[in-house]
Amino acid sequence: MAFILGSGSPRRLDLLAQLGVIPDAVRPPDIDETPRRTELPRPYCARIAREKVAAVDAAADDVVLCADTTVALGRRILGKPADRAEAKQFLRALSGRRHQVVTAVALRRGDRIWEKDVESQVRMKRLGEEELTVYLDSGDWQGKAGGYAIQGPAGAFIPWISGSFTGIVGLPLAETANLLRAAGVPLYGATA
Repeated sequence: MAFILGSGSPRRLDLLAQLGVIPDAVRPPDIDETPRRTELPRPYCARIAREKVAAVDAAADDVVLCADTTVALGRRILGKPADRAEAKQFLRALSGRRHQVVTAVALRRGDRIWEKDVESQVRMKRLGEEELTVYLDSGDWQGKAGGYAIQGPAGAFIPWISGSFTGIVGLPLAETANLLRAAGVPLYGATA
């Protein structure tokens, strides 16, 4: 049995290492992540995680883990900004407001799929124009759902969360550990 991480996220790799799990391979899937018309954030996130795990090539006994994280402002899905202008638009919309961060995890072994999604509440402080410009200039927003990452410089914008910090980062550890155990993946360096 090989353990395959279906993600190119260095944050997910680091979070798995906290569980003592090192993937045998890293194979990010290439799927269309466009939300469907009228699709709500939580079902969207779960669908994308399922589609990712189905798209990763693996042997029948291999375990594949994929996840998707999205930022939601009400019913609006804020994915990875296409450019600086969209990142600025997202951050202005989030400024001074609460929003949700949803991370869905899908784990596959053979024909069996285990799934879990976690929703956390996040409040972003009101951003001034200067700090917004400095942040955008940093480029840290690139490739980040909602245009920010709580574990980076934008962590200074987040005075309050309710939920899973690791879920906001991109992989809820408590829930992921339970899924890994269910699929027979040893944790904390144990052998199968």
